[in-house]
Amino acid sequence: MSSASPNEHGPVYVGLGANLGDPERTLVAAVEDLSRLPDVELRRSSSLYAAAPLGPSQPEFRNAVVALAVARSPESLLAALLDIERAHGRVRTERWGPRLLDLDILLWGERVVDQPGLHVPHPELHRRRFALEPLAELDPQAHHPVLQKTVAELLAGVRDQPVQRLDSVLWRPR
Repeated sequence: MSSASPNEHGPVYVGLGANLGDPERTLVAAVEDLSRLPDVELRRSSSLYAAAPLGPSQPEFRNAVVALAVARSPESLLAALLDIERAHGRVRTERWGPRLLDLDILLWGERVVDQPGLHVPHPELHRRRFALEPLAELDPQAHHPVLQKTVAELLAGVRDQPVQRLDSVLWRPR
């Protein structure tokens, strides 16, 4: 990590999702890629979750969340996430369509970012059980700085989205 203060605004939670190719292998590889980023320290990973897709008919998703300590700007982290997506073959076409890999900044402590192409907290987080379930596994008391609710409170308000926790974790500290 650089001399910049990591997580001056709190932990960074990144959501991972995939439903094409070999989703579990892709998510494991993406977490390894995240662990090698300069100025980023992988702290924890949730279990893997299976989730029904939102949007058009498509294969079931695999989802997870990782907690990071980050000593770089939100813009720099987003650029690195997009690079990892592209390295795994992601091409952005259909909204809510099938994907080889999706990486989203969900929360960055109490930080709020609202600029073109980058919104933190993720603007749909409070509606997505597939992101809230693994996030709640890591930190149910994480605070949404815009909605002023905990992840556990947000999760309690989401219905009708089947999500199943699987018996695997993407990453364990060495």
